[in-house]
Amino acid sequence: MSYSTAALVGPVTLDDVRGAQKMLSGVARVTAMEGSRHLSQLVGSPVQLKCENLQRTGSFKLRGAYVRIAGLLPEQRAAGVVAASAGNHAQGVALASSLLGVRSTVFMPKGAPLPKISATRDYGAEVRLHGQVVDETLAAAQEYAERTGAVFIHPFDHPDVIAGQGTVGLEILEQCPEVRTVVVGIGGGGLVAGIAVAVKALRPDVRIVGVQAEGAAAYPPSLAAGRPVAVDHPVTMADGIKVGRPGDVPFGIVGELVDEVRTVSEDELSTALLLCLERAKLVVEPAGASPVAALLSDPGSFEGPVVAVLSGGNVDPVLMQGVLRHGMAAQGRYLAVRLRLTDRPGALATLLGVLSVVDANVLDVSHVRTDPRLGLTEAEVELHLETKGPEHCAEVGRALREAGYPVIG
Repeated sequence: MSYSTAALVGPVTLDDVRGAQKMLSGVARVTAMEGSRHLSQLVGSPVQLKCENLQRTGSFKLRGAYVRIAGLLPEQRAAGVVAASAGNHAQGVALASSLLGVRSTVFMPKGAPLPKISATRDYGAEVRLHGQVVDETLAAAQEYAERTGAVFIHPFDHPDVIAGQGTVGLEILEQCPEVRTVVVGIGGGGLVAGIAVAVKALRPDVRIVGVQAEGAAAYPPSLAAGRPVAVDHPVTMADGIKVGRPGDVPFGIVGELVDEVRTVSEDELSTALLLCLERAKLVVEPAGASPVAALLSDPGSFEGPVVAVLSGGNVDPVLMQGVLRHGMAAQGRYLAVRLRLTDRPGALATLLGVLSVVDANVLDVSHVRTDPRLGLTEAEVELHLETKGPEHCAEVGRALREAGYPVIG
């Protein structure tokens, strides 16, 4: 689904972004641009992947955090900084503060993935776990800032942060000067706003397309209303773009400079993440895969050459396992079935023999004999199978039914 944007005015200039680029020299990496043959074939023109998942700390967030903290006055630096984040912004603030010699405190939700908590501490921040959701964590960080005088570093709603993220746009034009469309994931809007400022100032003909997860899409209703509108209880696996309300500063820029905002489903996100891993050999978090999800959902609607920004790669291994399974299921490459069989010796071996004939790879078997729903001589089996696509899934189902197994799920 796509939405056109409205015309508004933003406060960040090309000179601001260029100044940020000079400030970040030797700090942030100029990340690689990798071509994707598979996506290029689908779109019908070249597709390049801008690999911010390979940036220091694993995402673009270092850029904006460093520029924001570097711009503080000496007395502000002395008071330290504080941030709230479930992962990427936390790590960006922690490393930027360490590089600049500034004390940092980062509030993270109690349920934040352990690898992200550990990485944030390793980059030098004091981590405080508070609340179950980011909104609670954010409130705690803001209260801490008021109480101690520490400077609150917002993840997206500040001109310096947007200018820092805009350096991605300058690199895109340097690395792919012939680009016609740039596709960027959107949470609060800092990254897409910064990229739009840089790209539109130098190449107004380039189309900027933002992408949000369907369950956390605050920009479409906000753009329709002409003001930031909150979405209650955003739900998506893509925690990097799981933001309930657009930032005031990026919202104005997005409305003026971003040509279109699209939404993608959870199935499309998981399929895109799987494609990045299998075809591009890149570990990308669900938020970072959102531009690829948009390309997969409607490849013929993008004018090329296209640059898709992979914004981050900090994915929790447990989430990665679930997302990959979800992506395989969406492609018909993973099938879970429950069925009943007679509880007698050799019955399970006979069932597995049927699956072997149709070349279905058994990943996991759960065998239940004691359940009040089962008859005295019945057993229930849940099978997780690796399959080769939707047609193969249908073939497996037919083979089970023809062999007399009642499939119940």
